[in-house]
Amino acid sequence: MSERRKILVVDDEEAILEFVTMGLQYEGFETATASSGREALGMVRSFAPHLVILDWMLPDLDGIAVCRELRTISDVPIIMLTARGELEDRVSGLEAGADDYLAKPFKFLELLARVRAQLRRAGMIATQTLVYDDLEIDLGTHRVTRAGRTVELTLREYEILELLMRQPRHVCTREQILNQLWGFDFCGDTNVVEVHVSALRSKIGDTDRRLIRTVRGVGYAMGM
Repeated sequence: MSERRKILVVDDEEAILEFVTMGLQYEGFETATASSGREALGMVRSFAPHLVILDWMLPDLDGIAVCRELRTISDVPIIMLTARGELEDRVSGLEAGADDYLAKPFKFLELLARVRAQLRRAGMIATQTLVYDDLEIDLGTHRVTRAGRTVELTLREYEILELLMRQPRHVCTREQILNQLWGFDFCGDTNVVEVHVSALRSKIGDTDRRLIRTVRGVGYAMGM
């Protein structure tokens, strides 16, 4: 991208705002936040986002009202993010002008995929290929190859690999991996990360741990 894409995140829950914005900033997006509907409308004018992530339940104007108002001033892509997941609610959001709908609780990587899909439709980003050494990921098809050979991964293994390959040599802590892939409210055993990384290394032939490096006591990084 020639410039950083700007995303406005609108939610009245501080934990959600922090979780989503941290993940988006890690992926290279510029972010701004709003915790009410009226604040969101003002931020659209001043921040000029390329995409809006909009919660349904807000303390003043609800997400539907905000969405309708936004559509009178902008065609910016809108992803509704809400705990209301019934079919009628999804239809209401889409009819109000939303482009996509994601129910809470959610996984960050699914939200990220929807963000990228909307930006691609708007012509703001192109389908990407991630490459490190002889390892390659086609983000459009989720196809992983090493030295031209297709590598079959589970969804979670693929997600970990994509996360690490997006920022080679940058250390991802176990907590960051859990938050982004399992969700910010995950309360299970952090050893689940080690189990999946071990399986991933085996499948990509990284027996010497040259591709996925362990940073003892911290987390993992792609490469030295």
